[in-house]
Amino acid sequence: MIPERNDVVSEAPRARWVRAVLAGLVGTVVFDLIGFLMTGQWWDIPALLGAAPRPLVGSQPTGRPLQSAGRMVSGLGVAVSVVSLLASTPAGLEASERGQAPVGGGATPSAKATPAPYPTLHKTVRVAGLEIFYREAGPKGAPTILLLHGFPTSSHMFRALIPALSDQYHVVAPDYPGFGHSAIPPVDQFEYTFDRLADIMDQFVQQLGLTQYSLYVMDYGAPVGFRLAVKHPERVQALIVQNGNAYEEGLRDFWKPLRTYWEARTEANAAPLRKFLVLDATKWQYTHGVRNPAAISPDNWLVDQTLLDRPGNKEIQLQLFFDYGSNPALYPAWQSYFRAHQPPTLVVWGKNDYIFPVEGALPYARDLKTIETHLLDTGHFALEEDGPLIAQHMRRFLNRHVRPTSK
Repeated sequence: MIPERNDVVSEAPRARWVRAVLAGLVGTVVFDLIGFLMTGQWWDIPALLGAAPRPLVGSQPTGRPLQSAGRMVSGLGVAVSVVSLLASTPAGLEASERGQAPVGGGATPSAKATPAPYPTLHKTVRVAGLEIFYREAGPKGAPTILLLHGFPTSSHMFRALIPALSDQYHVVAPDYPGFGHSAIPPVDQFEYTFDRLADIMDQFVQQLGLTQYSLYVMDYGAPVGFRLAVKHPERVQALIVQNGNAYEEGLRDFWKPLRTYWEARTEANAAPLRKFLVLDATKWQYTHGVRNPAAISPDNWLVDQTLLDRPGNKEIQLQLFFDYGSNPALYPAWQSYFRAHQPPTLVVWGKNDYIFPVEGALPYARDLKTIETHLLDTGHFALEEDGPLIAQHMRRFLNRHVRPTSK
């Protein structure tokens, strides 16, 4: 299934329009009552426009000064009521929805925003002697989503997705060792392999007491997450695959210099790969294949590059480039897991990705029966341009296929 991209449109609630109109009418009555108490007369429109006042039956004149003052009060009531009614028109409400003052209204919109019910928390936990950083939000008793990031980023890539889901889900996004804000031991003190990263993530979820979760895997998150799924299939309630590979068809032109490195780990073969670790390459990962490069925040590549440039980090990344060669040999085991356990799977894939092209998205349907595939008109980091759409797909899909976990 490849649906067209949708835009989410919000409308001002009809109840707000009704309340504004009623407020204008109440204002009219209040000021008219004040005029009656001061003059003994209800105001009438002809009198306010300069015509002779219409006497009320049984009323007596109360004196010109007081009567004039009453008319001034009543006139003020009309003016305020008219402004209230104008502010309650659809145009005024539309402006208020955008956080602007309506045309002709001098009021400044309130700067106070409604706080998120479950703010994103930034935590660390000690795993195998390493400080592992993670972001967490949402009610603990809700279904859990474990978000596993890619290269060269960290849980930072999920900063907008987490609050888009945390009202209904318990969302957890860790940083692997050597990435983000987690510990960064040098290569001679830690085994930077995908087996080891998966082992650390396995211990991480156990320490947090996560017994069941939906797995969101992207880029490096796929080989880490699929190792977890094969080892603990009972934990996985659903898969969300976003530009994460499990099939040979998905390794195309981009991977040629890496295959050369896998075959012979020499400095000559490493030299072309070092070009992937500089700022221009990091920026390219975020902007290649997107519809509108101006919509992608430069904070992404600047944050990632700052962390990549830490002492010793480039050696860590070269080690993982080499060890990525261990993953294709495991593809048959991962595919066997898909066929045997049939986790409900949502594929949301940036179809313009050069690193993991669309050929890697389609084969999942060969092995999985309960699957949706959405090919999005964007690049590698699809969340940057289509985050709201991906969140919308996830909420609908998980609401259908994942039962709430028991507290």
